[in-house]
Amino acid sequence: MGRTTILVTGGAGYIGSHTCKALAVAGYVPLVLDNLSTGHRRAVRWGPLVEADIADKERVADAIRHFDARAAIHFAARAYVGESVRKPREYFDNNVAKTLAFLDVLLDAGIDKVVFSSSCATYGVPRDMPIAENHPRNPINPYGASKLFVEDILHWYEQAYGLRYASLRYFNAAGADPDGEIGEDHTPETHLLPLVIAAALGIAPAVEIFGTDYDTDDGTAVRDYVHVCDLADAHVLAVDRLLAGGGSAAVNLGSGRGHSVREVIAAVERVGSVTVPTVESPRRPGDPPALVADARFGQSLLGWTPRKSDLHTIVRTAWDWHATRIGEPHRRPAHEKNLERA
Repeated sequence: MGRTTILVTGGAGYIGSHTCKALAVAGYVPLVLDNLSTGHRRAVRWGPLVEADIADKERVADAIRHFDARAAIHFAARAYVGESVRKPREYFDNNVAKTLAFLDVLLDAGIDKVVFSSSCATYGVPRDMPIAENHPRNPINPYGASKLFVEDILHWYEQAYGLRYASLRYFNAAGADPDGEIGEDHTPETHLLPLVIAAALGIAPAVEIFGTDYDTDDGTAVRDYVHVCDLADAHVLAVDRLLAGGGSAAVNLGSGRGHSVREVIAAVERVGSVTVPTVESPRRPGDPPALVADARFGQSLLGWTPRKSDLHTIVRTAWDWHATRIGEPHRRPAHEKNLERA
């Protein structure tokens, strides 16, 4: 009996590529569907690549039929909070309208199982801490609103069409593949850890600390960082559960621990034996003092344990990947495959 193929939209991106590796290790074939607008061809290493947009219904249907995909993991989305405020039309078009087109193809192809890449941004400014799944969802930016919109679509599609889903609400993804094969590579980069490492390695002049007067232990914002490989494992477990007949659910994916900006900087300094130059700036509008997950429900439901999400491991894997990449040319994997148009 052959291996089960899982369609992975956005599989050339950061979390998507790590999930593809985890799927392959678990015995699945990850079929990547990515238009490469932000993803990287070189990150597709564990299965075939179909270079296409999720809204290209004919192309998506061809891929599902050609590779006999049985379930989908949907990462493909624009994901910059600040940009979403400036360009809400693009975010609702890409994250909502195109997702609707994609779900239509899945249903028409008989795929009734999907894992959705959601976000803690659906909660907005937290009322309670840590944040549990029953916390009110009140996003404060178009990015979070787009993720909430899709979560609601999935709920109603299950009622009407029997589409079973897992909505996985990430907190702060960080770290890199311990084997050094893939890591975090965004343009522009907005995530704290790679920005701190860039300053530590002299690629950037300094890292900017937005807000030093929060009501936290050291005055800087606190976030829940979860290792990208732990996130990848959770996606595999969610696929396993749906394929085994499990019901729909929305769960938090976080470590359940918070670390401040200054703690992250200090961890990079320890790992790299360096001093990180910093610049202190005012708070950014809408940034809450702390965001920490209550991840117990997801851990119980999926049988998931975040094994690499201690701060040292997160920083060590990210440091190793970024440090190794300095001066290296981007290489195209020799075993990368592409689907030619049928």
